[in-house]
Amino acid sequence: MSQRKKVHYFYHRDVGNYEYAFGHPMKPLRIRMANELIKSYGFDQKMEIYTPKKCSQLEMTKFHSDEYIKFLKSVTPQTQNLYPIQMTRFNVGDDSPIFNGLFDFCRISAGGSIDGAERLNKKKTEIAINWAGGLHHAKSSEASGFCYVNDIVLGILELLKYHPRVLYIDIDIHHGDGVEEAFLLTDRVMTCSFHKYGYGYFPGTGNIKDIGLEKGKKYSVNFPLDDGMDDESYVEIFKKTINAVMKYYQPSAIVLQCGADSLAGDRLGCFNLTLKGHGKCVSYIRSFNKPLLVLGGGGYTMKNVSRCWAYETSLLIDEEELPNQLPLHYYYDYYCPDYHLHLEPSSMANKNELKDLDKQYQEIYENLRDIIFVPSVGNRTRPQDFYDKEYKVQTDQYINEKSDFRFTEKDLNTQIDPINEFYQSSIYKSRKKLWTPKKPTEKSQFFDLQSIDRFNIFKKHLFDNYNSISGQEKELGKIFKKKRK
Repeated sequence: MSQRKKVHYFYHRDVGNYEYAFGHPMKPLRIRMANELIKSYGFDQKMEIYTPKKCSQLEMTKFHSDEYIKFLKSVTPQTQNLYPIQMTRFNVGDDSPIFNGLFDFCRISAGGSIDGAERLNKKKTEIAINWAGGLHHAKSSEASGFCYVNDIVLGILELLKYHPRVLYIDIDIHHGDGVEEAFLLTDRVMTCSFHKYGYGYFPGTGNIKDIGLEKGKKYSVNFPLDDGMDDESYVEIFKKTINAVMKYYQPSAIVLQCGADSLAGDRLGCFNLTLKGHGKCVSYIRSFNKPLLVLGGGGYTMKNVSRCWAYETSLLIDEEELPNQLPLHYYYDYYCPDYHLHLEPSSMANKNELKDLDKQYQEIYENLRDIIFVPSVGNRTRPQDFYDKEYKVQTDQYINEKSDFRFTEKDLNTQIDPINEFYQSSIYKSRKKLWTPKKPTEKSQFFDLQSIDRFNIFKKHLFDNYNSISGQEKELGKIFKKKRK
């Protein structure tokens, strides 16, 4: 067993509340299912869990156009008919519909990736995980393939502030066209994608001849594959290709997109990989001991997506081999009828012949040999960290001299007293600047108490501590007295 690394895991509890459209294959609920399975295995005790800061409109415009982001922020399902020109211009419609909470969903996804990159930059962690990220199709001024905001590009831009070279690896069945297009002209980011390529298959890009342009020529690596790709062939070509990339490019940080639509049985996929084959790619990247940002991506059979990401979380925290029987948890019934962790490959034929795979690998290897060995970066002024000033302003309002304060998932789960409780508990005193109570009125919903026990607790607190309680609580007591009469 290799040495255990420090892992930070980003999850926002609201991410599973969103729904693209009725019958749409992309379901954010899969992220919540994965999180519940991760917690049921006890992995939350072996890594630090954080609620990501929602990405701001300003941060999104580091890659996306101002007009596009303003449109995403303002449009709703009720008002989309008022924007016919923008709907066409920004490619929003059937595949990428407008749904309630769209902009907040994008903020959560992008915020987790930027947070993870920022923590890798500051060396607070060695691996950062954001399963809500990995939306690799979004372009600078348009939505594409269920993706609206490209959190991967935003995360890489954050990494580039500290790292001279970043390697992006994509094991989604679809080509990572949005990320490749964003860094097509630079040698500071190398993109490497293993994907299904063929006539009529989305997005239609990712030919082996697509190698980048100008200064970025030969810094785009594409390995096109055919239907039925199995574990043995996939892992072999993956390791050979990545080994050559690491030898000639030598990145200082890695971003890994773990799209689960390359698994067997996916609704929109046509590969025949199991969790073990998919997971071997993750373990191999982990073995290079580079700062690693791990993201989600595609995956349209929800129970397989959650299985995959929970299993790969165990690999990233270097957990021992997991039992095949799933533990009991809230979404346990979704995994019927076998309730097993691992998938069985189907009887699909593998159309990828060994000689064709070797030929493609040799072409990629020759391109890598032609690049400048370990391209360097000249002296420059490092851009200011986006969170340095903004987070300090926010957190100084709540907790003095703690510029990196977070409410972690553990904090929220173990919190006993709500922050907005009506009596001045220790939690209220320590966070009183976080919440300012309004002056009570007789019509306040606060007094519509359905539980007599809660009223008795307040009454006992009121009369036992009458001399020390605040004037606001005395006013509450007078109102209760009137209501009883």
